Amino acid sequence: METIQHSHIRVNGINMHVAQISGEGPPVLFLHGFPELWYSWRHQMLYLSSLGYRTIAPDLRGYGDTDAPASPGEYTVFHIIGDLVALLDALGIQQVFLVAHDWGAIIAWYLCLLRPDRIKALVNMSVAFSPRNPVRKPIESMRHMFGNDYYICRTEFMGYVCIYVFKLLENSTEFNQIIESFDGVNTQPGEAEEEFARVDTALVIKKFLTSRNPGLLCVPKEVGFGGNPNAKITLPSWLSEDDVNYFANTFKRTGFTGGLNYYRAMDL
Repeated sequence: METIQHSHIRVNGINMHVAQISGEGPPVLFLHGFPELWYSWRHQMLYLSSLGYRTIAPDLRGYGDTDAPASPGEYTVFHIIGDLVALLDALGIQQVFLVAHDWGAIIAWYLCLLRPDRIKALVNMSVAFSPRNPVRKPIESMRHMFGNDYYICRTEFMGYVCIYVFKLLENSTEFNQIIESFDGVNTQPGEAEEEFARVDTALVIKKFLTSRNPGLLCVPKEVGFGGNPNAKITLPSWLSEDDVNYFANTFKRTGFTGGLNYYRAMDL
């Protein structure tokens, strides 16, 4: 069986980290969710590779060893789809079997919608297709239906502040001087990031990856995204402490901002 190979590929203005296993069969592209990485698909990559498929799993924009642009405005579905189409072009692939989960599933729906010529078949998990409402933005709709404590409504606020500031300053000749002195952009974390930072990163990963609550994920400010720092979580058989540490060590290095910016760009 082939081993997983890692490389960086220039796509759509960023450097993307890509994990691959070569194969003579059809290519399969895997898209991860939040807070995850290419690593989420390692078992599927190895199994399908044993059947002859070529398997590809990138760290999406803002995650892991892929570049993370500073502005939340660079995380729209159009940016992410642009990354993936450019990746397929760089790899010389015309069509793929697409497998996706969570935020990856949202991207996958739009990739199929906007570039059906590049997709042979789709396997999507966790998130059903939800077309945009022509008269109401996604966050507005979620706030109306689920309330201000709904986790997506909690992640997007700081993003709008950052987008507004970047738009104001992007054409300024004093951009660097202003940006270095502006506390709200690059010296203070967003609200969600600050709440994540209150607890151990490994605990954050465990909470997200092992949650089995079928209800809405609501996060009151008094509780915070990190929740109880003393909570004890029993890992399922498919997730080891070593696996958690792989995710945690990566997010300790990169932070969560790249992944959170997907939520902050939902209305754009």
